[in-house]
Amino acid sequence: MPFYELVCIARSNLVKNNLQDLLKTSAVQVLDKGGVVRGFENWGSRILPHRIKRHQQYFNSGHYWLMHFDANPATVQELGKKLRVDPRVLRHNVIKLGSKLEDVTARPEKTF
Repeated sequence: MPFYELVCIARSNLVKNNLQDLLKTSAVQVLDKGGVVRGFENWGSRILPHRIKRHQQYFNSGHYWLMHFDANPATVQELGKKLRVDPRVLRHNVIKLGSKLEDVTARPEKTF
């Protein structure tokens, strides 16, 4: 299974429980399809580079978070569809980091 990274911007005015539910929902969706969640990173609330209109509202700030996971491409497509219609999500992007372990891990260069 390829290794992916999900970068997501959620509404900054979410209650902590709502944000936790969004993270849990994303992880459970990957896990239910046989994928593996490797970890989360919380980048916190930040000012957006430009104003975003989403779900008929304008937003100037958002809560950034990141999820690393292994999954098949069909699972990634389904996750993207769910995040696209979720009213808590402003933007999301899934990046394929590699399909083999050797592609993902950093190998030290040999010096002679």
